[in-house]
Amino acid sequence: MDTPVLVIAAALGSALVGVVLGWGLERWRLQRAKAGAEQEAARIREAAEREAERIRQAAELAGKEAAYQAKEAWEREEARRREDIERAERRLEERRAALDRKYDVLDEKERQLEEREKELLARLEDVERQAGEYDRLVAAARARLESLAGLTAEEAKKQLIAQLQDQARSEAANLVREIKETAKREAEREAKNIIALAIQRIAADHTAESTVSVVSLPSDEMKGRIIGREGRNIRAFEQATGIDVIIDDTPEAVILSGFDPIRRETARLSLEKLVADGRIHPGRIEEVVAKSRKEVEESMIQAAEEVLYELGIHGLHPEIVKVLGRLKFRTSYGQNQLQHAREVAILAGNMAAEMGLDVAMAKRMGLLHDIGKGLTHEHEGTHVELGWQLCKKYGEPDQVLNAIKAHHDEEPHRYPETFLVTAADAISGARPGARREMFETYVKRLEKLEEIAQSFPGVERCFAIQAGREVRVMVDPEQIDDAGMAELSERIARRLEEELQYPGQIKVVVIRETRAVDFAR
Repeated sequence: MDTPVLVIAAALGSALVGVVLGWGLERWRLQRAKAGAEQEAARIREAAEREAERIRQAAELAGKEAAYQAKEAWEREEARRREDIERAERRLEERRAALDRKYDVLDEKERQLEEREKELLARLEDVERQAGEYDRLVAAARARLESLAGLTAEEAKKQLIAQLQDQARSEAANLVREIKETAKREAEREAKNIIALAIQRIAADHTAESTVSVVSLPSDEMKGRIIGREGRNIRAFEQATGIDVIIDDTPEAVILSGFDPIRRETARLSLEKLVADGRIHPGRIEEVVAKSRKEVEESMIQAAEEVLYELGIHGLHPEIVKVLGRLKFRTSYGQNQLQHAREVAILAGNMAAEMGLDVAMAKRMGLLHDIGKGLTHEHEGTHVELGWQLCKKYGEPDQVLNAIKAHHDEEPHRYPETFLVTAADAISGARPGARREMFETYVKRLEKLEEIAQSFPGVERCFAIQAGREVRVMVDPEQIDDAGMAELSERIARRLEEELQYPGQIKVVVIRETRAVDFAR
C-alpha cells in the first residue's frame, strides 16, 4: 500500500519538477524572444528614422528647387511687365510730346489770329476815322464852293467833273504811251511765240499722236467712277502718274495726255486695270499704278532683249540692257531712239560686212552709240558723257567708248568702225520723215519746266501737264506749310517768267498732302 503511494508521489513530484522546469524554460525563451523583438523594433525604428530624415531632406531640396524656379518665373514675368510698362510709358511720352507740339502750333495760330484781329480792328478804326474825315472835307468843300461868287453847287460839280476828265485823259495818254513802249520791247518775243504757234499747228497731228493715249470704256457710266466723289479719284490718279486725264463728250473713251511716254503708258495700263477690276479709289489707284510702272519697266527690258536677239549681240551688262530698254519710250526730234539705235546697228553692220571689218563689233557700237539718251531725264550732263560713263563702268570695249564720243566729234576716230557708226547715224537721222524738230523742242521745254519747279527746296515731285500749260508741284508737308504754299507758287511762277519762253500762260498748282497712319495692335 505504501509502495504505490510512494510511486505516485514520486511521479507527481517528477511531474511537478517537469512543469516547473518547462515553465522556467518557456519564460526564458519568451524573455529572449522579447529581447530580440525589442532589438528588431529598435533597428526598424532607427531605419525608419533614417528613411524619414532622407525623405525630409529630399522634400526640403525639392521645395527649395520649386521655390527657386517659382522665383525665377516671377522675376521673368516681373521683368516682362516692367518692359511693357516702360514701352507704354515711352508711347505715352511720344504721344504727349506730339500733343504738346500740336498745342504749340495751335497756340501760335491763335496768337497770329489774335494779332490779325487786332490789326483788322485797327484798320477798321482807321477807315472809320478816314471816312469821317472825308465826310467833313466833303462838307467843307461843298460849303466853300457854294460860297464862291457866282457858283452854285451844280456849277461847282460841273467844274470838278471837267477837271477829272482832263486828269483822266492825261493818265490815259501816259498809259497808252507806256503800253506802246512795252509792246516794242516785247515785239520780238511775241513774234517768236506767234511763229511757234504756227509751227505747232502744222505739226498738230504728230503732237497729238505723240502725247495722247485713248482708253476705251465699257460704258459712259464708268467716267463717273473714274472721277470719283468730288473728283478725288481723278486727282489721285493724276498725282500718282503725272498724266492729265481728259474726260469729254467722246463716247466710251477717256483721253490721257502727257509728254512723257513712259508715264503715259503707265497711266494707260493702270486705267485699263482699274476699269476691268471695277474697284476705283485712291488707295487702289496707288497700288495699281505701282504694279503698272513695274510692268512697263519689264516691257522695256523685253524690247531691248528682242533687239539684241535680232542683232545677235550678246554679253551686255543687265544695267546697260535696262537703259537700252528705256530708249523704247525716248524720242529725239520725233524719232524713236530704240528704233534709231537698231537702224544704226544694222547699217553699220552691213557696211562693215562690205568692207571686211568686224561686223559684230560694228553692230555693238551702232546699238550703243546713243545709249546715254536713256539717262538724260534723270541725270545731269550730255547724252554722250552719260553714255560713255555707263559703258565704261560696265566694261564695254574701247571701240564702243570711242564710237560714243567720236560720232559727235568729241574725240578722234581711232577705229575704222567708228566712221561707219557716224555715217549710219547720219543716214538714219536723214531718212525722210524720221525726225521732227518741233516736237523735240516742245519736249525739251516741258522738261525744263519740270526742272525749274523741281529745283526749289521742299519739292518732292512735279509734273508738267496740259501740254505745258500747267505744272503740278507736290511738296513735303514737313518743310512747306500752308502759308509757304502760296509763296512757293509765286516764286515758281516768277522763275518761269524769267527763264522760259512760252505762248499764253502757265498755271502753277502746289499740292500739300498730309497723312496720319497708325496700327491697331
